Amino acid sequence: MPATAAQNQWQETVREHIREDASFSNAHLLMNVLAATIASYGLFANSPAVVIGAMIVAMLLGPITGVSLALVDSDAKILLKSLLSLLSGAVAILAIAFLIGTVHRDMPITGEIMARTAPNFLDLMIALAGGAAGAYATVSFRLSLALVGVAIATALVPPLSCASILLARGEASLALGAFELAFVNLVAIQFSASVVLWLTGFRRVTRTSGQPVTNFLKQNLLSITILVVFGVSLSVTSRHVIAKQLFETKIRFTLQQEINSSLGSHLVGASFEKTSGKTIVRAVVRGPVPPSAAQVAAMEGKLPSPPDGTTVTLRIRFVELMIIDRDGAVDSDAEFGSDE
Repeated sequence: MPATAAQNQWQETVREHIREDASFSNAHLLMNVLAATIASYGLFANSPAVVIGAMIVAMLLGPITGVSLALVDSDAKILLKSLLSLLSGAVAILAIAFLIGTVHRDMPITGEIMARTAPNFLDLMIALAGGAAGAYATVSFRLSLALVGVAIATALVPPLSCASILLARGEASLALGAFELAFVNLVAIQFSASVVLWLTGFRRVTRTSGQPVTNFLKQNLLSITILVVFGVSLSVTSRHVIAKQLFETKIRFTLQQEINSSLGSHLVGASFEKTSGKTIVRAVVRGPVPPSAAQVAAMEGKLPSPPDGTTVTLRIRFVELMIIDRDGAVDSDAEFGSDE
């Protein structure tokens, strides 16, 4: 069989697989309901392993790849089928997560939930890479699509579940952040999948056109525009987050050094609060002798400046250390060093 004929047959086979995976079915709906259930309880349990494991049963990659193929091939029929399947899966996830969130309103908001309420530029890059991996696995029979599908579903089902759980608790602003993460991931996965499909020859219409790249850009104009807007926004957000993390790390390191050397005490922890143009650093210190006001002022003067231009105010909560043996209290100042 000629190379071109074999390639065309291979592409049609892949297209048929994508169409089948993108079609709505009762199994598709059921698996997404189960994925949302497991993911929601994994979020409440604050268990990354459960959240990731729940995605083994999710079925969202097929419809997304179907949308990508439809845009590359300019196939409106497949586009509508894929969007219907994707929308039904997303609605099912949101509905189940909302129900679970309502039933368990008394359960605390965990770190796994909060981690999905503030998307950043790193999330966008992960979604782009995941979409490319999923599309490449789709067109290559030598790769396992199941594992890639799990990775991509992980980027969608947890934030959707997280958003619905937060909505059930009336946390609209946090839910909006989770919705933003899910939307960014969805668009990024779709666009990178379209790029891979186009590069591997799935461009039935554009191949006969004089401007294949131009047509591809036009067909994906909405996705590109969304990605550029969110890319710029998330880049700014990421810079702020990184600057904040570096500032807090430097604060903790400086306090630890100063407290150990000048006070002979130990820094237990530090928290940060912004109010009235000030960044208040609340440090918990444990030791034998509390610091004087002059020592606090001296330490405050050595702290780095916040990236937002506010002034730093240091407040220390001192916890006295006492060493007690069977004979009673021992001189904490003399024994502190050996016990620590």
